[in-house]
Amino acid sequence: MAAPLHYQTIAELSARLQSGEITSVQLVQAVLERTRAVEERVHAFNSRDETDVLAQAAASDARRAAGKALGPLDGIPIGLKDVIAVDGQPLTASSKILANFVSPYDATVTTKLKAAGALCWGRLNLDEFAMGSSTENSANGPSRNPWDLERVPGGSSGGSAAALAAGEAIATLGSDTGGSIRQPAALCNLVGLKPTYGLVSRYGLIAYASSLDQIGPFTRTVEDAALVLQAIAGYDECDSTSFKVEIPDYRAELSKRKGPWRLGIAKEYFGEGLDPEVAKAVQAAIDHYRGIGCEIVEVSLPHTKYAIGAYYIIATAECSSNLARFDGIRYGHRSSATRDAVDIYSQSRAEGFGDEVKRRIILGTYVLSSGYYDAYYLRAQKVRTLIRNDFLKAYETVDALLTPTSPTPAFRIGEKAADPLSMYLSDIYTIGVNLAGLPGVSIPCGFTQAGLPIGLQIIGKPFEEAEMLAIARSYEQAHDWTTRLPQL
Repeated sequence: MAAPLHYQTIAELSARLQSGEITSVQLVQAVLERTRAVEERVHAFNSRDETDVLAQAAASDARRAAGKALGPLDGIPIGLKDVIAVDGQPLTASSKILANFVSPYDATVTTKLKAAGALCWGRLNLDEFAMGSSTENSANGPSRNPWDLERVPGGSSGGSAAALAAGEAIATLGSDTGGSIRQPAALCNLVGLKPTYGLVSRYGLIAYASSLDQIGPFTRTVEDAALVLQAIAGYDECDSTSFKVEIPDYRAELSKRKGPWRLGIAKEYFGEGLDPEVAKAVQAAIDHYRGIGCEIVEVSLPHTKYAIGAYYIIATAECSSNLARFDGIRYGHRSSATRDAVDIYSQSRAEGFGDEVKRRIILGTYVLSSGYYDAYYLRAQKVRTLIRNDFLKAYETVDALLTPTSPTPAFRIGEKAADPLSMYLSDIYTIGVNLAGLPGVSIPCGFTQAGLPIGLQIIGKPFEEAEMLAIARSYEQAHDWTTRLPQL
């Protein structure tokens, strides 16, 4: 039996739109009906504009009727994490300091989605300024995992994952600084893609850690991830870190690249702290690849043990610098309980930022301060180079790496809130990918006995998203994990 409209894939819906079997307005109405039915329990959205998305859908239908459809994304509602600018829509980063801010422009990815005919739908919840692994740090309250409403959907892009898993969008965009797309995807039984640093423009993304942030898609299938990546990838002169590289037809490459591949298993990713059920599911996925003729090679990434430490120095240092712009002077929240300019700065930031953001600003300011810069920030950057070199050395002998995405399934809301270090370890398998600037994708690979999703991470070579996605697709096609839906 076919899934309801709100749970169908981009590829399926695009074909139905093209044939005239359904209209974009009908699709959007189905998504809106679903959202009204479940959103109060899931809390994926910070805000949503039903009138606007219906108008976009009507425009898409008019284009198609005139024979001017723009491609496979035309007429498809795609939700955006509330750190990605959409002209005329709220842009809050789930923070009190930007509670009333409305974006005056589009991010480059927004412009590209609109050019592809996609419908920009809603502003999705996140950990404040993308700082967290559970979406509990949102000033708007936590999003909930559709597979178990008492558990987190992951973070920081938890709203993006929860919305898609609950059928409140057909695809969504998130941002990934240390695992913030891949970890929620694993916890919500989705495909989550973090592209190579520089492949997708960061212009119009509220910056957390500029040398680590990257925008990417959440989708139901690998094919859908390829379709969205096709639309948003490419050089952008508005982003000084954007990279000029040829963009292949990612969807076409899925069927062209058949393997078998040499796949690496990093022994450092299968040690202490890995949940036994997660380890079992990931091992079964590795065995599947071996069974279809792939050569499985053990590799070593010896500097992995320093990744968490290096990440939380580099990320917090960059966060301290980036968030200095929220000062109560130019835009955003301004405290009324002030006597002078110094009060405006301190009180506005004290009232506007949440505890986790304050914690990271303080840590980042400390490691950048006089006398500590060389001891912490400079040393962390040197470690970062060693971590990247570990990956590049491994890629001399393998095509990609297979790892768990998250060390555990989704944990209960509040379970780790009082222990920041335990929360930080949720990203232990994803952080190295950001430090090295590599592409990574999480795909569903099973469930725990309690019915919680488990994710497999595939880490590719720089700008080899096509190969990485083909490897992912070969596993996905042999299993039915992506077709399983939560019972909301």
